[in-house]
Amino acid sequence: MKVWIDQDLCTGDGLCVEIAPDVFVMDSDGLAYVAEGGVQLAAGGPATLASVPEGQEEAVIEAAEECPGECIFIEVE
Repeated sequence: MKVWIDQDLCTGDGLCVEIAPDVFVMDSDGLAYVAEGGVQLAAGGPATLASVPEGQEEAVIEAAEECPGECIFIEVE
Protein backbone atom coordinates (compact mmCIF):
# COMPACT_ATOMS: atom_id res chain seq x y z
CA MET A 1 0.00 0.00 0.00
CA LYS A 2 1.18 3.51 -0.82
CA VAL A 3 -0.19 6.91 0.21
CA TRP A 4 0.14 10.57 -0.74
CA ILE A 5 -1.49 13.85 0.28
CA ASP A 6 -2.81 16.58 -2.00
CA GLN A 7 -1.73 19.70 -0.11
CA ASP A 8 -4.12 21.83 -2.20
CA LEU A 9 -6.99 20.04 -0.43
CA CYS A 10 -5.40 19.79 3.04
CA THR A 11 -7.22 21.80 5.71
CA GLY A 12 -4.42 21.45 8.26
CA ASP A 13 -6.60 19.82 10.92
CA GLY A 14 -3.89 17.28 11.74
CA LEU A 15 -6.24 14.35 12.26
CA CYS A 16 -4.04 12.20 10.05
CA VAL A 17 -1.04 12.89 12.28
CA GLU A 18 -3.06 12.01 15.38
CA ILE A 19 -4.30 8.76 13.82
CA ALA A 20 -1.09 7.64 12.05
CA PRO A 21 1.92 9.61 13.35
CA ASP A 22 4.34 7.11 11.81
CA VAL A 23 3.05 7.97 8.34
CA PHE A 24 1.98 11.63 8.43
CA VAL A 25 3.65 14.81 9.69
CA MET A 26 2.65 18.46 9.90
CA ASP A 27 5.00 20.99 8.32
CA SER A 28 5.63 24.58 9.35
CA ASP A 29 3.26 25.66 6.54
CA GLY A 30 0.39 24.11 8.55
CA LEU A 31 -0.22 21.32 6.04
CA ALA A 32 0.14 17.56 6.37
CA TYR A 33 2.71 15.55 4.44
CA VAL A 34 3.61 11.88 4.22
CA ALA A 35 6.82 10.65 5.79
CA GLU A 36 8.98 7.58 5.40
CA GLY A 37 11.06 6.50 8.35
CA GLY A 38 9.96 9.63 10.21
CA VAL A 39 11.37 11.92 7.51
CA GLN A 40 8.99 14.19 5.62
CA LEU A 41 9.03 13.63 1.90
CA ALA A 42 9.84 16.73 -0.13
CA ALA A 43 7.30 18.83 -2.00
CA GLY A 44 4.10 16.88 -1.48
CA GLY A 45 1.48 15.77 -3.96
CA PRO A 46 1.48 12.55 -5.98
CA ALA A 47 5.25 12.76 -6.49
CA THR A 48 5.63 11.91 -2.79
CA LEU A 49 3.96 8.52 -2.96
CA ALA A 50 5.18 6.77 0.20
CA SER A 51 5.11 3.14 1.21
CA VAL A 52 2.90 2.49 4.23
CA PRO A 53 4.84 0.63 6.94
CA GLU A 54 3.63 -2.85 7.74
CA GLY A 55 0.99 -2.73 10.46
CA GLN A 56 -0.02 0.87 9.66
CA GLU A 57 -2.46 0.07 6.87
CA GLU A 58 -5.61 0.29 9.01
CA ALA A 59 -4.50 3.58 10.57
CA VAL A 60 -3.83 5.08 7.13
CA ILE A 61 -7.27 3.98 5.89
CA GLU A 62 -8.88 5.48 9.00
CA ALA A 63 -6.95 8.73 8.51
CA ALA A 64 -8.16 8.94 4.90
CA GLU A 65 -11.75 8.29 5.94
CA GLU A 66 -11.65 10.87 8.76
CA CYS A 67 -9.84 13.59 6.80
CA PRO A 68 -12.12 16.64 6.46
CA GLY A 69 -10.24 17.81 3.36
CA GLU A 70 -10.45 14.38 1.69
CA CYS A 71 -6.83 14.92 0.64
CA ILE A 72 -5.31 11.52 1.49
CA PHE A 73 -5.02 9.17 -1.47
CA ILE A 74 -4.24 5.47 -1.11
CA GLU A 75 -2.89 3.23 -3.84
CA VAL A 76 -2.99 -0.51 -3.37
CA GLU A 77 -0.16 -2.41 -5.00
